[in-house]
Amino acid sequence: MLIIGRLHQEVTSSMWFKNLQLYRLGQPFDLTPEAFEERLRADEFKGCNSMDMLTYGWAPPLGRHGQQLVHAANGYIMICARKEEKIIPAGVVKELLDDKVATIEAAEAREVYRREKMRMKEEIIVDLLPRALTRISNLFAYIDVRNDLIIVDSSSAAKAETLIGQLRNTLGRFPATPVKIKQSLSVLMTRWLSGEPLPNDFVLGGDCELKHPDPEGGVINCKHQDLEAGEIRNHIKNGKYAVKLALQWKERLSLVLHEDMSIKRLRFEDVIKETENDADDPVSQFDLDYSLMVLELAEFFPQLLSALGGEDLPDDVPAKPVTAPPVSEPAVSEPTSSEQTPVEAEPA
Repeated sequence: MLIIGRLHQEVTSSMWFKNLQLYRLGQPFDLTPEAFEERLRADEFKGCNSMDMLTYGWAPPLGRHGQQLVHAANGYIMICARKEEKIIPAGVVKELLDDKVATIEAAEAREVYRREKMRMKEEIIVDLLPRALTRISNLFAYIDVRNDLIIVDSSSAAKAETLIGQLRNTLGRFPATPVKIKQSLSVLMTRWLSGEPLPNDFVLGGDCELKHPDPEGGVINCKHQDLEAGEIRNHIKNGKYAVKLALQWKERLSLVLHEDMSIKRLRFEDVIKETENDADDPVSQFDLDYSLMVLELAEFFPQLLSALGGEDLPDDVPAKPVTAPPVSEPAVSEPTSSEQTPVEAEPA
């Protein structure tokens, strides 16, 4: 007999963002943290009931350490989207369906056709829902109010779009589009691998991925290699182009830049995280790490966009310089018990 138990699993990892999806806001974000909090409350996360397949809503960025849905500091506003979904293994459904079909065909001496099988499959799923496993995941993002950006910590563009879509549902209107640059990022990365000098403060890492326009031309994944070696340039001479490229910035950040402008495997080097363990409690540590991260990225983003030839802004979005906030403004948080660690970001 097949039994599916009920299990809640929370996905946790380091608070430091590891993957970035950048969005340009179409208009200034003018809600105060307090007003934003009130709007998010209308779509606060609620767990699945017995017959829900999936629920999605806003949760406290501080996890068990806070009740606020907004965590504001230095002109940045962090939010957390939480999803709970039922897990019904396809193999379980198939086995139950096969058993049911075999029973009917034997008892009634007839064949069960596709339409009836589909109806039976739906009935099986409905029957399993109350006993299904559940999985909870969290997705973090922060709004850079000064610079009209929202940054989502996800390796998946689809998951980032889901969060942006939920913001639109919650706020009624939230114009945001993925950040684009003025030239082909793939062409630019290929030129760098061909020997063109990189912009100031950027150096090549050790990884890249090269593709050929012809699907039969193959894909080359280079890991921990000298990207200035002749072998890499020979691949480019033979028609391959770069779709991923590892870079380092000021010996403070390392990352893999993708042709769609997403940033993967972001790493804050030790010189940035050297104060990571200086706080007295988890809430203070969260505030410290958060401030270090957003201030570092505030300096990095304009240099990256400049290195890539400039941002291709939508016609209705005026250009303005990206600025870093003062460091002294305290975080708005709600400290509670320090016996548990905050719920943290979804892994890539």
